[in-house]
Amino acid sequence: MATNGSTVRLKIKRQDGPDKESYWEEFEVPYSPGMNVISALMEIQKNPVNARGEKTTPVVWESNCLEEVCGACTMVINGKTRQACSALIDKLPQPISLEPMRAFPVKRDLMVDRSRMFETLKKIRAWIDIDGTYDLGPGPRYSPAEQEWRYELSKCMTCGVCLDVCPNYGPQSEFMGPFAFGQVALFNSHPSGKLHADERLAAFMGPDGLTGCGNAQNCVKACPKGIPLTEAIAEINRQATLFSLRRFFRGR
Repeated sequence: MATNGSTVRLKIKRQDGPDKESYWEEFEVPYSPGMNVISALMEIQKNPVNARGEKTTPVVWESNCLEEVCGACTMVINGKTRQACSALIDKLPQPISLEPMRAFPVKRDLMVDRSRMFETLKKIRAWIDIDGTYDLGPGPRYSPAEQEWRYELSKCMTCGVCLDVCPNYGPQSEFMGPFAFGQVALFNSHPSGKLHADERLAAFMGPDGLTGCGNAQNCVKACPKGIPLTEAIAEINRQATLFSLRRFFRGR
């Protein structure tokens, strides 16, 4: 562990571009109390010199809110996929290894392409349609239990942790990933969102949706927000079964 007045040693898996070979590079940066992994990366950015004293290029990564809300700084830290902003140096054994998420194409260094997640949100219609942009007045009332359920599902920040630990997600399949279950459950439970519930279920019932899940449950353990993905998976399976029966008896 780092102590006041010492240095922090980082071992970073780097890649100069999407089609380039990856390699490891080590850095030593000044330690300061309370610093997190983002702080250490900023020190490298200020002075891009590796542990051997050689000038190098600044390490590329993503970050935005620095409050574990946006999910942009997600990376693999000491073998665990998590957010760099909430990873405190004092709690990490050194050298601290940093790698890009494995489930996504690497753009450069620790920055990955998460666009597949956002395309999934479009596919499952992860939004509520409103009639215009004017004030619609107070929304519908929810029971406390429904409020709690929807709040837990709404905490998803599209960070990609659940996808990175899922054995069914990756370039080997078109599976949308665990987060999609939570989003479909969230918007199908909204009074206005229910108007498009069947459309969401239809988009989610192909080989890249429900049937792609192997119920490994890695996502539940890894989710940094503790989203009840097990319950969401069960709920969407229930809704999909009822939807299939309705379509069968309607003949379409």
